[in-house]
Amino acid sequence: MGYGCCIRIWGEMALFTRPECKAERVSYNVITPSAARGIIEAVFWHPGMRYVIDKITVLKPVRFDAVRRNEVGAKATLGAISRAGKHGGPLYLSAPDERQQRASVILRDVEYLVDFHFELMPDRLGKNDDEKKFYNILLRRLRQGQHHAQPCLGAREFPAYVSLVEPGEERPESAYKGVAEHDLGFMLYDIDYDRDCTPLFFHAVMRDGEIVPEVRR
Repeated sequence: MGYGCCIRIWGEMALFTRPECKAERVSYNVITPSAARGIIEAVFWHPGMRYVIDKITVLKPVRFDAVRRNEVGAKATLGAISRAGKHGGPLYLSAPDERQQRASVILRDVEYLVDFHFELMPDRLGKNDDEKKFYNILLRRLRQGQHHAQPCLGAREFPAYVSLVEPGEERPESAYKGVAEHDLGFMLYDIDYDRDCTPLFFHAVMRDGEIVPEVRR
């Protein structure tokens, strides 16, 4: 296992969309490992490292809310992009013409602790790259609140706030402390882009407010 640490993630609203519910979006009960990894990558990313989520602790009670959101109902096609590249001309989507209002079941007032580590991919490292260097960069950016892109809780309009849990710092208790087991069903773990974008799932079981992802291939 490589260098690891713990971060606290929180926000007012979140939407971790279940893949079986795309037209009218419905969120998972808790943050998915892939969403947690995306938040960490927004803080610091390098092609020679890969983040692995070890544990998710749910600090606040799970609360759902129903809202309506405006979405764009189309996307630029590969053919349109190719034609614009070859022959010039505008390439855009008219948001007012493509706007659709859809219902969504979102999470309210979320907060998590995420324990993770990173592993190196030697074939993508530079001459002076090593674990200690990446670890120090990651810690510095977390402590200073820096990020390459705004971290979000499943959707761009739901910003995520991130802070480092320092080694030795007292960890807050989960709202589900003492709940022996809570079955959350199958949850998306990640997308395997090396295998034609194959989705990976795991059986999410929360024990004492903690979820340990174990991938199913």
